[in-house]
Amino acid sequence: MPGAQRRGGGAGGAAGGERRERRGEGRGAGGGAPATAYLERVVAINRVAKVVKGGRRFSFTALVIVGDGDGQVGVGYGKAKEVPAAIAKGVEEAKKHFFKVPRIQGTIPHPVQGEAAAGIVLLKPASPGTGVIAGGPVRAVLECAGVHDVLSKSLGSSNPINIVHATVAALKDLHRPEEIAARRGLPIEDVAPAAMLRARNEGAREAAAAAGAVS
Repeated sequence: MPGAQRRGGGAGGAAGGERRERRGEGRGAGGGAPATAYLERVVAINRVAKVVKGGRRFSFTALVIVGDGDGQVGVGYGKAKEVPAAIAKGVEEAKKHFFKVPRIQGTIPHPVQGEAAAGIVLLKPASPGTGVIAGGPVRAVLECAGVHDVLSKSLGSSNPINIVHATVAALKDLHRPEEIAARRGLPIEDVAPAAMLRARNEGAREAAAAAGAVS
């Protein structure tokens, strides 16, 4: 009899656990964080310690990349006592530091090299279909920025924070061919290569066709 009671209690506990799981799933589905239109990538999470009189106080830092996948991207660094709170702070900071990345047919206009502390990142344009040839931190920044075809090489430190900031420095140093032509006072045909102009015109035609199809 005691054994039967234990078996019955186990079955009831299992059923109760299933009901609790279903209730928890319902709360997660209805009361979770709202969907966002931005792409978010957590690059690195570190645990840091602060030594005080009573001992050590631990907290977490999160390096987060946020972008819309269409030319806008930002980097944020959050710190909190819990990992989710640190990520949330990093996302908010990244949204405050959005910047625009010049693109031509899904790639960058010209080769560029960015440096930040000991990090050095080289980026080169690539033909359509190449993909993002990059490591984890660089790939996260480029994918969130909407760059689909690019070649990259890390020439300095392997620290993810330095690599991310070097990639951001490289993207901020990109210029559109129209800007260079206006600065030099020359027609764009004398500044940009013929292949770049063809890709630029093809991209403009595709954008116009897409806009016409939507309307």
